[in-house]
Amino acid sequence: MKKLKALIVMCLAAAMLVGCGSGSVANDTYVFSSELDIKNLDSSDADDGMSFNAMHACIDGLMGLDEEGNITGAIAEKYDVSVDQKTYTFYLRENANWANGDPVTADDFIYAWQRILKNNGNYAYMLGSDAASIKGVDEILAKMGSQKELTDDDFANMGVTAKDDKTLVVELTKPVSYFDELMTFPCYYPINQKFCEEKGDQYAKNADNVLSNGAFIMTDWQPGKQATFEKNENYWNADAVKIQNLVMNLVQDPQTAATSFGNGETDFAPINSELVDQYKNDESYVSFNEGYLFYLEINEKNTDLANNKIRQAISMAIDRDDLANNILKDGSKAAAGFVPRELSVSPTGSDFRDDAGNYDVTTYNLEKAQQLFAEGLKEIGKDSITVRLTYGTDESPMDQMAEYLQNALTKLDGFNVEMVATTKQDRIYNKMANGEFDIACTRWGPDYGDPTTYLNLLLDGNANNYGKYYSKDYEDVMAKVSTEADATTRWQYMIDAEKIIMEDLPNIPVFEKGTSALENQKVSGLVHRPVGVPYTFTYVEKAE
Repeated sequence: MKKLKALIVMCLAAAMLVGCGSGSVANDTYVFSSELDIKNLDSSDADDGMSFNAMHACIDGLMGLDEEGNITGAIAEKYDVSVDQKTYTFYLRENANWANGDPVTADDFIYAWQRILKNNGNYAYMLGSDAASIKGVDEILAKMGSQKELTDDDFANMGVTAKDDKTLVVELTKPVSYFDELMTFPCYYPINQKFCEEKGDQYAKNADNVLSNGAFIMTDWQPGKQATFEKNENYWNADAVKIQNLVMNLVQDPQTAATSFGNGETDFAPINSELVDQYKNDESYVSFNEGYLFYLEINEKNTDLANNKIRQAISMAIDRDDLANNILKDGSKAAAGFVPRELSVSPTGSDFRDDAGNYDVTTYNLEKAQQLFAEGLKEIGKDSITVRLTYGTDESPMDQMAEYLQNALTKLDGFNVEMVATTKQDRIYNKMANGEFDIACTRWGPDYGDPTTYLNLLLDGNANNYGKYYSKDYEDVMAKVSTEADATTRWQYMIDAEKIIMEDLPNIPVFEKGTSALENQKVSGLVHRPVGVPYTFTYVEKAE
């Protein structure tokens, strides 16, 4: 009898999600499939796109996105900016509450921002001059870097204060033109201090330990399998939320996702290059810019790779168009510089890539590459070199990229490649962090829509500068970028900065990632941006 009751309960649950045996997702449910997993739901620590998607579904920051993907107020109903553009005053919505009934207050933001610094979170640097430029943070980061103990005075001098429960004042060290956009990014999300400290080290580790103030409430989370959410009826913008249930299928093989889509069991199914030819003429097929730049990071300690001609040879030996169009086939495009397309526009409305132009070293020329490589070998006094190429097998399509590069680079006479296959976690936090690599296949997704989200990566002391690149000329130009108030002049400085690194090639850009997917044509309102949080589910709606 207990088994029968259990089966009935399971069928009712399935009916709510997919119509129990109907083979189609219910109209009040949206099912989103992903090859990736949710790794972390703690905004002070998370650093991957799928975790951002899940957090964004249930937590709002000061600013958010409207139905068109434009920046708009979220927890902040409005804000004022001082004449010198260095003080922001945010006025929080009176009806913005946590799911436990607590109001969202200015102190929730202060607590979260201080917590990411106290925990030395992955995005702690984003509070300092590399992004938000909040007063007092660079001093805190400097103490952290020298392993000095932080004091209450350090945080008291931080430029974030609560004028009252619903008024947050943020003081900056310089004007930041994209500050409102930064406030949509998860590391700036609020945290309910009482709830967080009550959960201790289990905070954000499971569905019960995540507190929502956003469009949905997480009801279940099975890492590597599935996460489910239900509409937050007490959300300040609940009228905009049309679906009752959100389901994320995690770590789903593209073929499995495509089959599920064909059976009406999922509404969004990303597909890989092996499936594109099969589905590209299907009316449900979509392709768009994902926002990631895939590139090669060079370890500056490798004396062979320190030779600039060898770096140029590596870059020119890569047929980027062939890789993007014939191997990946997912809408990816050959990279023409270190700052990708569709990231940011100039004061006159032009794309950075159009103004900065293309670089010869990103154009495939095997004959020229061989010539440069031979000259480079002569300069270092060797007949050949062997290079370790490190990549993660769990971060598609990094394996395809690595295999393609192995084939491309070994076409250079005297160039030997030793493949080092590992996981993303090991690649970044062990091998790259400890300098145990020669060339690493890596990627970066833009945190905000300004070229500095890429250019800052190569600054001396940046936590993501794993290759330990240093150029005084680059540091000098980037210092001007950091302090220049005139937008047009600043834009030109950023073009100048990119030119330096495209000549030095500490990082070699390969391709700009595209995504191909199957999308239910009855669904509208899914907001995708190639900057920051990839997907916003708030406005998803299904036609009958």
